Amino acid sequence: MDVNRQQFLEDGYVILRQVIPPDQLDSLRHSYEIMVDRQRAIWAQEDPPDGVWGRAAQPRLNLTSLADQIDESTASTIEIWLHENTQGASSQLLGVEDAAVTEMMLMCSPVSDHGPARWHRDFAPAHSSPVMGYAEDILDNGPRYVQWNLSLYDDDVLWVVPGSHVRCLTSDENAQLERDAQAPLSSGVQTHLKAGDGVAYILPILHWASNYSTRMRRTIHGGFSMFTHYPNLSYLKQLSPQARETFGRWVKRSDDTMTRTEIALRAALEADGAAYQQALRDLHPESGSMAMRQSTILLSKSAKRIQDLKRPASGVSEEELSYATGIHPMTMQWGQPMADRFSVAEAGRLWERFRWVDDRLRGDQDATCPGFQGGPTSYFFNDVPAELTVDNFIAQWS
Repeated sequence: MDVNRQQFLEDGYVILRQVIPPDQLDSLRHSYEIMVDRQRAIWAQEDPPDGVWGRAAQPRLNLTSLADQIDESTASTIEIWLHENTQGASSQLLGVEDAAVTEMMLMCSPVSDHGPARWHRDFAPAHSSPVMGYAEDILDNGPRYVQWNLSLYDDDVLWVVPGSHVRCLTSDENAQLERDAQAPLSSGVQTHLKAGDGVAYILPILHWASNYSTRMRRTIHGGFSMFTHYPNLSYLKQLSPQARETFGRWVKRSDDTMTRTEIALRAALEADGAAYQQALRDLHPESGSMAMRQSTILLSKSAKRIQDLKRPASGVSEEELSYATGIHPMTMQWGQPMADRFSVAEAGRLWERFRWVDDRLRGDQDATCPGFQGGPTSYFFNDVPAELTVDNFIAQWS
């Protein structure tokens, strides 16, 4: 499939037509509906009856958690992510040879009318970075991740603000969101997808899910990056040998990247500036200084999570523990498997090493900002302080 990468980089999104081949659309709908029924049966065991399906504003299937439910009749729900129109197009959009699928989900319309969602970017600065950390890395090196909505039925739910993936919001946009974060923005664009069409977009683009309740919705949702994580690959036996080989290649590359992440963390732990810079280059070959800075910010979050997982449980809040155990390879967060590679003493020293980065990223008081996930935080929402550079970070070690 031909894609306009330049438009994608400039606007932050691109609409692609007939990503699902028309002759495969009905069979794919059928396969996904089988998975919906299987997930609903699981949810129905919860209290209250019908569980998430009856309560959620956006019932969502995650195929990773349903891996054992995938059989010959539903293998196409995985295979669509390996198609040239998805995996091949994503590789082109990211400017890489072999993008790996990350999340594989399905978004459904709710049982009752919950109204529209809120405009947001898909991250919280307390657990990632200021928006311009992402933006300047994207402008310097291209995006690390592409997210997809792939419609099984006509779908106009998603709105985006073109260009917002590489800038802060304007004063007018902020004012509109403060008045009503659940209404169309004057700078927003509604995406109109026919059945089988897809929209690929760059996080952290500002986007909005308008009313989910207007019609039947089954929208395949997920993304691609260079690094990924699959806790359960039991569905591989349902796939072709070539597909199994592809997943095996992605797993090995991600495992290697986890090891390179550990090497970077240990270089910082040992106060070896040259080794740290080389580790960053190994993580992001041919990337510029903004990638190195952004990775340093993300590594500081990893160091914090490792510390949280090594502390006594009584010293970590439920929210902190939830974030610490989460695995998100595209932001260099490897959860418990990474924490297991460090001793308690090493984890404490590692966090002390990266605390300088963390201190640069926050102010004295909690604040909120329109368009971001998470609650009030002392972490900066928009700009990375000028003093936060890799060289300045390393200079603190001597």
